[in-house]
Order: sequence, then structure tokens, then C-alpha cells
Amino acid sequence: MILKARAFSFLFLLVITGCSSDRAADEVPGKPAPETVTEEPSEEVPSLSDEELLDLVQERTFKYFWDFAEPNSGMARERSQDDAYGGQGDDIVTTGGTGFGLASFPTAVERGWISREQATDRLGKILDFLETVPRYHGAFAHWYLGSTAQTRPFSAMDNGGDLVETAFLMQGLLICRQYFDMDSEKENMIKARIDLLWEDVEWTWYTQGQNVLYWHWSPNNGFAINLPVKGWNEALVLYVLAASSPTHPISKEVYTDGWASNGAMVTNRNHYGINMPLGPRYGGPLFFSHYSFIGLDPRKLQDQYAQYWQQNEAHSLINYNYCVENPKNFEGYSENSWGLTASDSKEGYAAHSPTNDVGVITPTAALSSFPYTPEKSMDALRYFYEDQGAKLWGEMGFYDAYSEHYNWYADGYLAIDQGPIIAMIENYRTQLPWKLFMANEEVKQGLTKLGFSY
Repeated sequence: MILKARAFSFLFLLVITGCSSDRAADEVPGKPAPETVTEEPSEEVPSLSDEELLDLVQERTFKYFWDFAEPNSGMARERSQDDAYGGQGDDIVTTGGTGFGLASFPTAVERGWISREQATDRLGKILDFLETVPRYHGAFAHWYLGSTAQTRPFSAMDNGGDLVETAFLMQGLLICRQYFDMDSEKENMIKARIDLLWEDVEWTWYTQGQNVLYWHWSPNNGFAINLPVKGWNEALVLYVLAASSPTHPISKEVYTDGWASNGAMVTNRNHYGINMPLGPRYGGPLFFSHYSFIGLDPRKLQDQYAQYWQQNEAHSLINYNYCVENPKNFEGYSENSWGLTASDSKEGYAAHSPTNDVGVITPTAALSSFPYTPEKSMDALRYFYEDQGAKLWGEMGFYDAYSEHYNWYADGYLAIDQGPIIAMIENYRTQLPWKLFMANEEVKQGLTKLGFSY
């Protein structure tokens, strides 16, 4: 998931196979391609235990959402380069990326990076902004300008509600609502404010009276983009939240007929001797197994179409095995250097996958797969940190992507790639984001309504 840096995503290309708020797109018009950086000698890094290294990576990556947040709104900037998007890079904030960052606020408090009071102060500031910005039948736009709280169009037609981005934001807000539950005036007010935003989303409006959810609606263009959200891709949490809504819930038929296409979502592909119930050939970009599962716990999650731990583990292992096999003979692919997903590349933003492999490895792909492939992800983490060193490691964690084959290294960060690293590593370590999201009573009711066991 991102059209923005996701453009009309891999999902669009596969009739909803992916997005990324920066979702899955081959290229985003007007978005500058990252510059090649000159290779410098790797600096020697201190030897760390696995736990110390995980601590360091999570805390450093969180700086993107804390120290680098847009100052007026507290929201996450879309990307770190100020000169991006015609010079508006420092002002454009992302709805979905902010949701990914919010999902890690409880982790930040529990691990001592920030205090509970700091977290609730920042959350209050973000809520101030979200209560001010234009909403579209309760849904949020893909982008806003932090300085003015006005919608920044994602594309010429996309200047209104983005339902997938809204779902990613709500996932993070509901995680926070569950965690910040002290019986104090401050935290009670935060919960009440999140409730109002959550209850105001008119999920049913985005069905157009049909049994499917549509991605976009614009006050100027209506449903002209006409993009139904169908599986398999990163948007499962959208349907779960839409079914869970206490005010505008969709019916099970919207899930069955729309998302699951009456069972046609099931593909039962087999690669490298690994069965994968859902998805395109080789599974698509790895963010399919990350964005919805920041909150949704896949370990016991099952419906009539798939067992979702099996799905995500298979997807991750297929992606790994493809990189090890390396059929295109790109330099630098190995058992330690793997992971294809939507990210920057030498030629611009692209939805990398085994069927769209351009020689670019993206750290978030392997690191956000920690719950599914812990040993292989740890090997990759050590390679990124110890072998690539300063070429790949910066003040806010690992830079977005690299290619040893082309001696190219990204020079910045994207919110939608940084956020899953923190949350999914924490889901591997303590399952905190999973526990908080799945404890929401409305989410439980929504999952039950759609026929899930969990």
C-alpha cells in the first residue's frame, strides 16, 4: 500500500492487487526519482546481540514519526526529502503512514523511548489536526498539507476520500484507543475523540449501493476513479473495519461478493513447493502481508478462503526463495539480502515483486516479515546493518532501498515503509499491536460477522 508513492498501484494493475499509500505503483507523476548516492567505505559498527539490534532498529526508526513529524500537525510526513513533490515534501503529510506510526505509540511508551504523557500530548495534537481537515463522508484524504490542514490532491482526480488510507489510519487510532485507557480526564478525552472520528466514517457510502467497497470519492469527481477494492492485496483490514463500524457497518455480502469475489480470490498457487492460498503469481509485493497485519493478528485468523498465517508465511518464504534463486542474476541478492516490495528505486517509485524485479532490495520487506520468517529476517537485518553499514543506515533507521547491482542507495525515507518495521518487529517480539487491536470489541464483532475465527 502507496499511488502516492503508491500511484495507481500494483493493486490497480491486478484489479486491486495492491496499493501503498505509496502503495503500489510503478511511478508517481511529479515525484522525483531518488538520486544515486556515492558509495562510501562502510564504517565499522559495534557488535550487538539480536535483542540489542532489534531495540536499536525499532527506536531509530520511530524517530521518523516522532522527531521528524510535521510540526504543525504532528502527522507523519509522506517522505523525508524536502524537495519532493515540487518542493512540498516538508509539508505533505500522509494519512495511512500516520496510522502506521500511531500503531507504534504504545510500543514507544512500553520500551521507554517516550513517556506516556508525551505520547498522549502528541496524540492530542494529531487529533486536533484530524478534527480540522476536510473529510469526505467521514473518510480522510490520502494527503494533507500540514501547514494549512487542507487536502493536497494525490492526483488530478484523487482529491477527496481515500478509504484504504482511512482504514490504515483507523487501525492505528484504535490501537491507541485500546492502550491509552487510564481513567483520567486526558485519556478519557482521547478515547472519546477517537470514537467520534471512528463513528463518523460512512463506510456504506463507499459501496455506491453495491456489494463492494470503492477506494475513492471526490466532491468534484464523485466515484469517477471507479476503483473497487477486491482481494487479494493489502486492504483486508478495510473490510474488517467496515464490518466493525458501530454506525455505518457493511453487510457480510459486501465482503463475500466484493472483497472475496465469491471465492474467486482463492488462487492456491504453489512456488518452491510452498502452497499459498491467495494472491497473484509469487504473491505480489510483500506489503500485502504487512499493512493489514499491523493490527490484525494472523496467527489464528481464518475464514472460508484462507488461514492467514499460512498465507503470510508462504508469501514471505516465496519472496525469500525467489531472491535466493535470483533468476535475473542481480548482484547482491542472497540468503542475507532479500525482500521485494513497493519502494523507491533507481528509476523512481515502483511496486517491486518477483514479477516486477528490477534489482532493488527494500529493507522494510524482510524486516516487516519478522513474525513470519524470524531467522531469515534476522540474517537480513544483520546484513543491512553490519555489511551495508553507513550506506544504508541513517539517523532514522535504514534508508528506503538499495541496489548493489547498480551501486544505488536511496537517500531518504518513506512513512509507509518505516512504520511497518516498528510494528511488525514488535508483533514478533511481544505481539503488543496485535493484542491491542484484537482486543477491540467492535473488531471482534466485525470479524465474527464476516465469518472469521480468530
